[in-house]
Amino acid sequence: MIVAIPAIRVVVDGKDITPMLRGQVPQPNGRPPRPRLVSLSISERRGEEADQLDLVIDDTDGAVALPPTAARIQVWLGWHQGSEVTPGLVDKGTYLVDEVSHAGPPDLITVRARAADFAGHLTTRRERSWHGTTLGAIVADIAKRHGLTPHCAASLAALPITAKAQSREGDLAFLRRLGREHDAVATIKRGALIFAPIGAGVTATGKPLGAVTIHRSDGDQHQFQRQRREEVTGVTASWHDRKGAKRQHVTSGEAKGARRLSRVYGSEAEAKRAATAAHTRAGREPLSFEITLAHGRADLHPEQNATVSGYKAAIDALAWLIAEVTHDLSERGFQTRLKLETK
Repeated sequence: MIVAIPAIRVVVDGKDITPMLRGQVPQPNGRPPRPRLVSLSISERRGEEADQLDLVIDDTDGAVALPPTAARIQVWLGWHQGSEVTPGLVDKGTYLVDEVSHAGPPDLITVRARAADFAGHLTTRRERSWHGTTLGAIVADIAKRHGLTPHCAASLAALPITAKAQSREGDLAFLRRLGREHDAVATIKRGALIFAPIGAGVTATGKPLGAVTIHRSDGDQHQFQRQRREEVTGVTASWHDRKGAKRQHVTSGEAKGARRLSRVYGSEAEAKRAATAAHTRAGREPLSFEITLAHGRADLHPEQNATVSGYKAAIDALAWLIAEVTHDLSERGFQTRLKLETK
């Protein structure tokens, strides 16, 4: 059996610092040297949350320069060798340094960086309105504003929008609201603004992410949780009927005791889509499943469809969706933690 050895590559502002991170740091009082890289962690999230990189570096000998804030860090992660892993590096994206700290003893440098795609003015509040357009055109407008490539799912792009207002909302908040109204998720990956139905699982180039199967033998730990579901028999949305000069209502599910959405929509079709999306979300049983894989999987991504096997039959039978992925590399090895949700 070939021992599994993790592999990384880290480039800061164009300079490859991998050899430095792979090095050993002499310790005082004759103690054995320690690895320069104490830990590396990457958290990948769905939706409008930025992916995050955390680096902890041993600076006992004072030989490591502090990176400037806004420095660009590119990271590749994977395996050098191993009988139970697939050798090779996976590009985990580019990050901008947000925070740098130096503390001790022992002297440690901690660097926190967030996905470069989320830099800029995505949270700046704006006033904007659209009339007589499509959902795809709105997504394209926002993508163009930030120099991103739009990828709006074909099933959503042509949906007509009678009127839509962005009132003192940042573009991220506005996209999140559009996602809720259409049971979709908006995310930014590798220079692309992706707007797709929940569980569609597409890459930054618009290609589908492959589904993954996770066997119990792949994991070190797991935790399944089921919570009591809120009973929502129906959802009602309002829309403004210009011809009749009055407010109308549409309901998904049962009208009696239906939950009412506060927003007023520009057409019956938009109100119906919003009510249906809210009713669908409410109908999803709040189940969660967390798994720690014994060997890290840098190729896994949020929004990937997943099946599991070897657990309880009721768990194996569910259709799962990866909601969050955390990769941890330290002296304990390379592990990946997954948070799964039901579709």
